[in-house]
Amino acid sequence: MTTAMGVPPLDGGRAGRWTLPEELSARVPAEQRGTGLDRDAVRLLVSRGTRVSHHAFVELPGLLRAGDLLVVNTSMTLAAAVDGRVGHARVVVHFSTRGDDGRWAVELREPDGRGTTRARGGGPAGTEVGLPGDVRLVLEEPLADRSARLWWGRVSDADVPGLLRRHGRPIRYSYTDRDQPLSAYQTVFALPSADGAGSAEMPSAARPFTARLVAELVSRGVQFAPVTLHTGVASAEAHEPPYPERFTVPETSARLINAARAGDGRVIGVGTTAVRAVESAAGPDGVVRAARGWTGLVVTPERGVRVVDGLLTGLHEPQASHLLMLEAIAGGKAVDRGYEQALRGRYLWHEFGDVHLILPEESPAALSVENPHTEDCHSNCR
Repeated sequence: MTTAMGVPPLDGGRAGRWTLPEELSARVPAEQRGTGLDRDAVRLLVSRGTRVSHHAFVELPGLLRAGDLLVVNTSMTLAAAVDGRVGHARVVVHFSTRGDDGRWAVELREPDGRGTTRARGGGPAGTEVGLPGDVRLVLEEPLADRSARLWWGRVSDADVPGLLRRHGRPIRYSYTDRDQPLSAYQTVFALPSADGAGSAEMPSAARPFTARLVAELVSRGVQFAPVTLHTGVASAEAHEPPYPERFTVPETSARLINAARAGDGRVIGVGTTAVRAVESAAGPDGVVRAARGWTGLVVTPERGVRVVDGLLTGLHEPQASHLLMLEAIAGGKAVDRGYEQALRGRYLWHEFGDVHLILPEESPAALSVENPHTEDCHSNCR
């Protein structure tokens, strides 16, 4: 048995029981898919429990209400991919995270001849990588015992952010059609860091926001709480859980979040990175306090969430560890139902794709007034 469009049903199991069709990968940014489009020209799947509705992203202001609070990640995306050589072999170095001792966590990958890369084992210790400008990178030790993908390495030029600005480009994966300028990987919330730090990969859930849409949300009484979490290099093939990452939750944002929770507002994380940051700053009582440093938190159904009521996020691959966070917020049945509808509706995946808004369940009467696009309405489906 299959559902519409030939997509296999999820059989009521975890979201890992399905395969992502290759044609559902977003290959270019939304604004490059037609004349006059902006980055907000994506679709929005809305889940409230197991109830699903279909919208355009520009409808977001009508789906939120005065007093709601969006937690956004202000980390800038770095041009984190740099060409290099190990002996005579060409490699691409993905710079992931800067450690407290000045070393960088890096991933070495092989060019695939199509402008993207494929997996390559790191190491051994002492491996020297030649980089542009006579800069050398020496691998010292794996980042974690369980994986040799990421290694701690020391760069002969301490100004790695400068190296990336001069010789780097955005990390790109094989499902995309072509290279994009770094500006295509920045969100409207991105702010430069004084030390040049940033994310190896874009906090992409916020990509569809435009200044115009933010202004409309503010005019309707929706608030924003900025946090920062510098994302490392994703595990594109192995789908490993996230490694420790640097984060900051400012005092002003902590106050905004606590005030929303004390009132009638809903706290909605824009992206899994924002959720990871704010949940790392929350005590067992759910009170958020200003915090900065490293977080190794992995949000799972067993751990649960203490702060957020909802999540705006991209669509994740079936093996992605991020799905555990979605289950922690919405429950497994809601995640399965949402992904079944996303597949059936031919939504687009990955950083240039469509987005998924998870909200708390509400009464059917309230939904009938607020949301005309039920799961049986395909006016907004491709």
